[in-house]
Amino acid sequence: MTHQKRISSVARADLRLIADMVTPGSRVLDVGCGDGALLEMLSKKKRVDGRGMEISQGGVNACVARGLSVIQGDADIDLETYPDEAFEFVILSQTIQATRNPQRVLEELLRIGRRVIVSFPNFGYWRVRLLLGIGGHMPVTTALNQPWYVTPNIHFCTVSDFLNLCDEMNVQIDKAYALSRTGKSYSFRRPVIFANLLAEEAILQLSR
Repeated sequence: MTHQKRISSVARADLRLIADMVTPGSRVLDVGCGDGALLEMLSKKKRVDGRGMEISQGGVNACVARGLSVIQGDADIDLETYPDEAFEFVILSQTIQATRNPQRVLEELLRIGRRVIVSFPNFGYWRVRLLLGIGGHMPVTTALNQPWYVTPNIHFCTVSDFLNLCDEMNVQIDKAYALSRTGKSYSFRRPVIFANLLAEEAILQLSR
């Protein structure tokens, strides 16, 4: 399994939104932290006690070069080594769709973190529907920016799909944001008809 980050020239819009959701000075674990852009942002702006886990050696090397505390690990396997409620925030940004067992990973995140922040590309986004429905092929968009034969994404879902999973797991949704193609964000509540159609990405804060 490969976890790949899509980073803009300055800072990814969802990373800035995630950073705003984190309490200053808190203990944070960023799972699938890529090159450490979010951890570095949180360390500088929020003064968090940050840790990271990244599956790729290149990502780990990039994080270490930034002076970050990051270990090499696989979210599907290595989260079980962390004790219960070891962190105030656990973050899984643009990674859950690349895991082999998303439900199991989410269970582990909720065990080791008091609050969990998850972001993912929305497969229900209208451009995705248009490209798949009319074009007849797997879509390539800003959020889903690789062709099907090289993408690390193996479990696509829509906003509605993810909320249904939270219901099945009795997970509380504390905050929910939709992110547009231009990087604008807005909060949403159920029913999620419009968010499911208009959000290119979704970002949710969860708890038990």
